[in-house]
Amino acid sequence: GQGGPQDPPAPKDRRVLRAALRWTAVVTVFAALGAGTAYGIARMERTELPGLATTSDGRWAYPDIARPPLPSGSPSPFDIRNEGSAHYADLRALLLPAPEGSTEDKALRGADGWLATKDFLPVFEAKEDRTAVGQLLTDNGLRHIAARGWTTPDGTRTGVYLLQFDTGVVADGLYTALTTFTGPVHAARGAAETEFDDGYPIAADVPNVERHVYDEAKPYGAEQLRQAYLRAGDVLALVLQSRKGAAAAVPFQQTVALQSQLLS
Repeated sequence: GQGGPQDPPAPKDRRVLRAALRWTAVVTVFAALGAGTAYGIARMERTELPGLATTSDGRWAYPDIARPPLPSGSPSPFDIRNEGSAHYADLRALLLPAPEGSTEDKALRGADGWLATKDFLPVFEAKEDRTAVGQLLTDNGLRHIAARGWTTPDGTRTGVYLLQFDTGVVADGLYTALTTFTGPVHAARGAAETEFDDGYPIAADVPNVERHVYDEAKPYGAEQLRQAYLRAGDVLALVLQSRKGAAAAVPFQQTVALQSQLLS
């Protein structure tokens, strides 16, 4: 009688669970294959990313993505032999590529693919914050920064910054110094007030990657800015995404999840 129409959601839930389990199995298989294995992690349907299991939801079309091969004999960042949790692949090759149809922000390429610290610091609004972060990076032996930025046809602007340090312990110290659960320690340009983004799905988190994800507190002003701080081994990553009026949640979640996969 009445129970019939209420039954269909259960199979859908099982499909989502099966997709999540399939993705977990894929990660486990590749982890077992050991260092140096490159594999595609984008162009996947969002039903294959746990926690992002909806269709036709505004996701961007990223090109095929694969982790770069490791130098011969080098362990992966989370191999038990890798005490410093170091990424031995070229940091520039670990940057998420721009989605199809977007316009690249060539200024973020820097020289030879390395962005100067002075060109990274303007992501922070206040001069005193830029000074404080610059000193932190110097004191903790920042090795280099690789960055990529783009604008999609709907006007959404994205900046991805990867900062590499000597060890995972040092990067973790920076992560702790720059972020808290409730918000970043130093305000980014365009978002004086932030709040923890509780809309980001926990199921989309990636093993070995810590993340703090923030949304701009309302009212947004001219633009809405979303931001994520990630820490994966010896790399600290910052993802900024903004758009006039409002910035959609789905492309941001997709961008953060895929960049996390590349670093994991």
